[in-house]
Amino acid sequence: MKYVFEMEDLECANCAAKMERDISVLPGVHKVSVNFLTQKMTLEAEDSQLDQILKQAQKICKKYEPDCCIVTK
Repeated sequence: MKYVFEMEDLECANCAAKMERDISVLPGVHKVSVNFLTQKMTLEAEDSQLDQILKQAQKICKKYEPDCCIVTK
């Protein structure tokens, strides 16, 4: 399933590319795009693993940009 999440405080295009690279290899992720200009992450992933993927993706974001977070509402 395809999901779109807002990214808060994403301040570096290079960091966004690194986040995208690391998130793309997580189990259950089919495709991911972190867009610095729109401040959005588009994620195609297994529904059953979404919560775990988002937890791991948040850790990856914090690794590159400590103030960045994925808005899951």
